[in-house]
Amino acid sequence: MNPVAHSNPLIQLRQDRLADLPATVGTPNYQRSELTQGIVHIGLGNFHRAHQAWYIHQLLQQGQAYDWGIIGAGVRSYDAEMRERLLAQDCLTTLIELDPQGISAEVIGPMIDYLPIEAGNAALIRRMADPSIRIVSLTVTEGGYFLDANTGMFNLDHEDIQHDAENPHQPRTVFGAMVEAYRQRRENGLEPFTALSCDNLQGNGAILKTCIVSLARLVDAELADWIAQEGAFPNSMVDCIVPATTEQVVSQCRALGIDDRAPVSHENFRQWVVEDDFCAGRPPLEQAGVTMTHDVHGYEMMKLRILNGGHQLLANIGEILNVPTISDCMQDPDIVAFFKKVQTEEILPYVEAVPGTTPTEYLGLVEKRFANSTIRDTTRRVAFDGSSRHPGFLLPSLRDAIASGRSLTGLALAEAFWCRMCAGVREDGSEIAPNDPQWEQLQNTARASEADPKMWIEQRQYYGELAGNAQFAEAFNAWLTTIWQDGCRAAVADYATS
Repeated sequence: MNPVAHSNPLIQLRQDRLADLPATVGTPNYQRSELTQGIVHIGLGNFHRAHQAWYIHQLLQQGQAYDWGIIGAGVRSYDAEMRERLLAQDCLTTLIELDPQGISAEVIGPMIDYLPIEAGNAALIRRMADPSIRIVSLTVTEGGYFLDANTGMFNLDHEDIQHDAENPHQPRTVFGAMVEAYRQRRENGLEPFTALSCDNLQGNGAILKTCIVSLARLVDAELADWIAQEGAFPNSMVDCIVPATTEQVVSQCRALGIDDRAPVSHENFRQWVVEDDFCAGRPPLEQAGVTMTHDVHGYEMMKLRILNGGHQLLANIGEILNVPTISDCMQDPDIVAFFKKVQTEEILPYVEAVPGTTPTEYLGLVEKRFANSTIRDTTRRVAFDGSSRHPGFLLPSLRDAIASGRSLTGLALAEAFWCRMCAGVREDGSEIAPNDPQWEQLQNTARASEADPKMWIEQRQYYGELAGNAQFAEAFNAWLTTIWQDGCRAAVADYATS
């Protein structure tokens, strides 16, 4: 990408206006009219466009992967607005890279269509059943997999899953739509597509396979066996900090001279590690910088525990103290001291090195990325959906600490901060707006826990057997009492000397 400098009139982002954009803005050098579909991506939000779509764009810039154009899709009503915005600008996206050394921008164009959002998902199923589609990828968030937070198992009893089992030709969920597309492909003598999860779940490919095959088995056991035996579900690790699009991002885009209805900002770092297990071919992703491997586990554990877990360490206390962004948290001496102590003493000991970096080196990289002040990544965005993120990102380290007999004090304090945040009011008295799919239940429990701390960790849907661990319970109860009586900073000060 090129340094940003602009003094031209505002130009609406469209294919026929790309040549009119300032020379400082990178644009596709390929003929988008020559692209053909190869990938359906479900859950087309900011992250996908800044990450997976960018990698395909890099291949296209090299003159490769013309048959791997991306078709956008969604299964939720709120996806309809994004579809409208992107179709109005020919599915182009402006990416604004937030580098402390200088902001730059480029327009990418690997996406060639966006399917209608409709009840029954007929258009999505029809497209996934098309033989030219060889990969179906997903970013539907950690909470979109219908997993029991305690057991990690696919929840077959969820009403939407039961609906799809009983109405397989008109499914509500992404998994129901995929099962029906698999059925049609099998019926038509086609091979299955590769299903590629790009969500922050350890073993995301294995989890996706369990979701798909389990639901298929409720519909047709032979179909389930065919999917399991002939399909492919590679594990992957994705990494790039992509804040929500704010008015500031829109203004940055307009300052470049671009009228983009859905621009995306992102940090100056990307990583994608993918298990090389595809059943219907794949783009040469390694030529765009993707790490193709047969073992993703070490990479994903390092990222999920240190980066994603670290995000929760910062965001919960940051919300309570009304610290607006993650980079602001990294400038707060109390918050950063808490973050570093928990990481070095209670998270890093259970993370193994991967080719090219150690846990300590990776933490140093994460600290620099989190401190990037050009990224206005709000504590609210990062704290969203703690009911999925704490079980996935922090509690595995807590379980390892218990198993090893080592300290869990800081992790218990992190859970107390989550509880305190869910009470819905900051220490300055301002309101924390609902920020979790389970907010009402979490808020009621958090408020009751002020008088009886054990009520919080007795939420076994999140904590499971941890609720019965005396060491964790004692530490959590003491921390929550301190937080309510003396405040977060007093708790951190006590922790620093523990």
